[in-house]
Amino acid sequence: MRILIIEDEVALSKTLSETLSEQGYQNDIAENLSDAKYYLDIRNYDLVLLSWPIAGEKSLDIITTIKHAGPKTSVIVLSEHDDKDSEINALRSGADDFIKKPLDYDILLVRIEAKLRFGVSNIIEIEELIINPEEEKIIYQGEEIELKGKPFEVLTHLAMHKDQIVSKEQLLDAIWEEPELVTPNVIEVAINQIRQKMDKPLEITTIET
Repeated sequence: MRILIIEDEVALSKTLSETLSEQGYQNDIAENLSDAKYYLDIRNYDLVLLSWPIAGEKSLDIITTIKHAGPKTSVIVLSEHDDKDSEINALRSGADDFIKKPLDYDILLVRIEAKLRFGVSNIIEIEELIINPEEEKIIYQGEEIELKGKPFEVLTHLAMHKDQIVSKEQLLDAIWEEPELVTPNVIEVAINQIRQKMDKPLEITTIET
């Protein structure tokens, strides 16, 4: 599960990141809306923690962008506002939950678990191909295909962006934790494994280059 933290307070964003990492969540930090839009363009997120307000920016406006990039992505607003009207405003803007600051991290983690547990299914269906990212399972014409690890993640990312051109750099940044430490060759290796496991035995073409 990957979470995007949009928070301009450095100390708080660091604490949030460390707390999420301890719970096994992958996460990225955006200190402003421009950085957040960059991450949303290259990665898929299960959940976004959105600080409101962010200095000099209308942070609720980005909820529309988040939902457009990933309709199944949950948004939890973390707000300094503690009045009822602000909570209503955030929820009407598209947020899935509203938590007041200062944060109770036990409550926050439970609310995150709830959103991820009861969120809309992330299953991808493209004609006769079904990909279940949560269970790392692929089914084609009713038959399960054995494909795990990075090749599975590459196929899933490309399926989420079907009919789009995705560069090697985008794949590296979206899937590998430290993309600067690996070479683009790992993408070719992953795609070759996909073709060996799926394309050849099934006589189909999953990826066009």
